[in-house]
Amino acid sequence: MKIGIRKETQYPSERRAPLTPEHVKELVNQNIEVLVEQADQRVFTSDEYKKSGAKICSTLEDCEIIFGVKEVPINDLIPNKPFVFFSHTIKGQSYNMPLLQAILDKNITLMDYELVKNDKGFRLIFFGNYAGYAGMIDSLWLLGKRLESEGIQSALANIKQAKEYDNLADAEDEIRNVGNEIRENGLPNEVVPLITGFSGYGNVSKGAQSIYDLLPTVQIKPKDLSEFIKKGEFSNKVVYKVEFKEVDMYKHPSNNEFSFNHFVKHPNEYESIFSQYIPNLTMMVNGIYWEDKFPKHVTKDFMKDLYKKRSEQKLKVIGDITCDIEGSVELTVKNTSSEEPSFVYEPLTDEVKMGVEGNGPVILAVDKLPAELPRESSQFFGTALLPFIEPLLQADYSLDFENLNLPKEFKEAVITHKGKLTPNFTYLNEYL
Repeated sequence: MKIGIRKETQYPSERRAPLTPEHVKELVNQNIEVLVEQADQRVFTSDEYKKSGAKICSTLEDCEIIFGVKEVPINDLIPNKPFVFFSHTIKGQSYNMPLLQAILDKNITLMDYELVKNDKGFRLIFFGNYAGYAGMIDSLWLLGKRLESEGIQSALANIKQAKEYDNLADAEDEIRNVGNEIRENGLPNEVVPLITGFSGYGNVSKGAQSIYDLLPTVQIKPKDLSEFIKKGEFSNKVVYKVEFKEVDMYKHPSNNEFSFNHFVKHPNEYESIFSQYIPNLTMMVNGIYWEDKFPKHVTKDFMKDLYKKRSEQKLKVIGDITCDIEGSVELTVKNTSSEEPSFVYEPLTDEVKMGVEGNGPVILAVDKLPAELPRESSQFFGTALLPFIEPLLQADYSLDFENLNLPKEFKEAVITHKGKLTPNFTYLNEYL
């Protein structure tokens, strides 16, 4: 009964852990031995893990199962071991196909957190809320910086990047204070009405909206946005928000009434109608799940036409928390890091300028946003993972996949076993 918590080696800036010292203490009390790889960058120190009963080590070869957060570099894979981490392989991502092939070659059982779901298809172990929290904090921070670069002073300038706060509570307190200042003194006229559009309504969007709602917020329905702008009855002492669902973002060319069930089965038959909202938004926060089969919502061609008509647009920031490269937001042409979190995409020239200055919207495209709130996000994540640890340890990984006795939620999260792709993932052969 021995598990390993690996050092995150794919990204040196990764500070999260799949299990915290608090979780380790619970496992040790269940007579489960926990080995933790020494890692200086991790938000939890080796001493914290030691006090909880873990053993600090330089190798995890003696463990029955190994847990991480992000992808494991090929050279760090231990043959014949079960691994659990976010592999980013299930869409056939080309950049991780060498990793998937190495996992097969090394006879590793790979389980992916992204695939651990309940009977209704909802993910059970995730950082999603924290991606939303950090993404919204960073988007407000970037909006403040963009306005400053245009010579517009606002209370938003007091907000910092998420990673600059000691914890989430400190960030929330700061944003509440900014909200109070807006409520008392108002926003500058140049930015009124300040309208933020949220695409999606899942964990990411809920997390982002909970941060935004710390400001004095008034909600507008998508169908009412155009009329709201026409009336011109705006307040400078509130911020506005619009939440977009599928029915607001897609239509079928037949103009039939939107059917969610039909859309899920035939998304390629639909087209995006999101562009109609873009000119009225100050900020867009993108938190949807997206694949190639879905239409794109913010396209380069639309934005180019928009900027040809008028060189200055209302849209200042796109917080692309989803962060699919040239995906639902086609302007997200690359990922960014927490060290350099944003760039400006210039639609007229297709150029990218790091920072917040330029003739186009600021794009936040950090693909590891929960890492900016590492302590709380690890606690949230590990609490969801903890009940599965013992049954995962008790499984006999020498058995064939059909006979592998795992909790149902994890059985369906097994991508590879005994050198083969499991039945639900044989489609990945065409990408390898």
